[in-house]
Amino acid sequence: MAPPCRVMFETMERRPIWLVGMMGAGKSAVGPLLAGSLARRFVDTDVEIERFARMAVSEIFSAEGERAFRDRERQLIEDLSGGSDVVALGGGAIAQPGAAAFLGRTGSVVYLKASASSLLVRLGDCSERPLLHGLAPEGRLARLETLLAERASAYETAAIAVDTESRTVEAVAEEILRRLDAARRGHQSDAEKGVRV
Repeated sequence: MAPPCRVMFETMERRPIWLVGMMGAGKSAVGPLLAGSLARRFVDTDVEIERFARMAVSEIFSAEGERAFRDRERQLIEDLSGGSDVVALGGGAIAQPGAAAFLGRTGSVVYLKASASSLLVRLGDCSERPLLHGLAPEGRLARLETLLAERASAYETAAIAVDTESRTVEAVAEEILRRLDAARRGHQSDAEKGVRV
């Protein structure tokens, strides 16, 4: 008998799986597990941008500004849209003009949810996070809450939303696999009524 993940892999369309959510939501941790289960490549857009730019994201923000970073990010997303990778997107990627619609058209969008307080704990000192760098812990929490509120409508366009609070990376990846397979098959359980296919 084929392993469950292999059955899922065989029934899914070969389109990108876009992982979206705030910094610290777990995209870069969940993504490799998901990709491995589906025999796909994992891509972290921030890592790819850094590789091409030969600068850290924080350095790009400092030297070129956020707009230049978003331009690089948008081009990379367009380049990846024709493949079938599992892609971890930067926290603000889906909130850029036209991005939510483009991601929804070209792949399966999965939103990893976490509260601002959980994100703050996961992110640590935030020294490499340009949108939080230099803020005291109270300021970081306020900034995370603001960013979550600003991006909420974009995140909520995702076909699948998975709560990551107090859950292991493995449990989150397994739920995503189940939800993707249910969406593909078009047979949703009561717990999966929020999936739009």
